[in-house]
Amino acid sequence: MTDSVPHLDRRVFLGASAVAATGLLGRSSRLLADEKAGESGMRLGLVTYNWGREWDLPTLLKNCEATGFEGVELRSGHKHGVEPGIDAARRREVAARFADSPVELVGLGSACEYHSPDPAVLKKNIEETKAFVTLCEQLGGGGVKVRPNALLEDVPHEKTLEQIGRSLREVAAFGADRGVEIRLEVHGRGGSALLPNVQRMIAIADHPNAVVCWNCNGSDLAGEGLEHNFDLVKDKIGTVHIHDLRTDGYPWERLFALLNASGFAGWTLLEDGKVPGDVVAAMRENRPIWERLAAG
Repeated sequence: MTDSVPHLDRRVFLGASAVAATGLLGRSSRLLADEKAGESGMRLGLVTYNWGREWDLPTLLKNCEATGFEGVELRSGHKHGVEPGIDAARRREVAARFADSPVELVGLGSACEYHSPDPAVLKKNIEETKAFVTLCEQLGGGGVKVRPNALLEDVPHEKTLEQIGRSLREVAAFGADRGVEIRLEVHGRGGSALLPNVQRMIAIADHPNAVVCWNCNGSDLAGEGLEHNFDLVKDKIGTVHIHDLRTDGYPWERLFALLNASGFAGWTLLEDGKVPGDVVAAMRENRPIWERLAAG
C-alpha cells in the first residue's frame, strides 16, 4: 500500500474543521493518558474487533460516547472503512469527525506481521505498516498495532525473533519521525505469544517507540506465571487489550493490580471475539466493572 497524499502538510491536510485534532499529533498513547486522565490513571476504549466491526464511523463514535468509552482503536477490515487506501478527502473527513468528537482515535489496528521467511512478504508487511503509520499521523491517532503471528517449525526460533525485532526497529524509527507509536500485540502461534519471546523481540528492536500491547491471552499464565511474565515487559507496555470483563476467563483482579502497581496510565481497550446480542448494553455493563478494577 502507498500513501495517497505523500507530501501534504499535516495542518493543511486536516483543514480548518479539524484543527483541534492537531494537538494530538505526535504524542503517544501514554502521554495522552497522562495529560487527560490526571489522577484517574488508566482510560477505557474499544477495539472494533469484534464488538464494533459492523458499525460505520458515526455509529461507532456515537456508541462509544454514549457508554463512556473514551477512545477507539480502528481494527483494519471493518465497516468503519478507515484504511491506508482511502483518499485525501476521506482522510480529512475522518480527522474532522474525531476532532468534533470527545472520543479519541487511540490508533489503528493493522494485521501487519514480520515472521515470514519470504523476503517479499516481509517487505510488503513493513511497507504496509509504514502506510498505516502515515495514515495514523494524518488522522491524529497515537499508534499502530502490529503483531508477531507465528514462530515456524522449520525455521530456528531465534532467527525469526531476530527478524521480527529488526523489522520492529525499522517501523518504530519510521513511526517516531511521525509521532506514531508502534504497538506489538502479544499474539500468534508456535510460541510467538509467549512473553519471554515477546521480551526478546522488543529487546532486539531496541527502540523507545516500539512498545508492547498486552493482549490478555491464556498463555500469559504459562511458565512461571502471570506476575513473572508481566514483569518481563511491564516497562514497555504501551496499551492493553482487555476482553469482556463480565467473564471470569482471565484473572482481571490480578492484572489490574499489576498495572496499577507498575504505574501504568494508558489505554485499556476492550476487544472480544464473542459478540453479545446487544453490544451497547454490554459496553454499559463493562464500564462500572472497569472503573472498579482500574481504581485498585
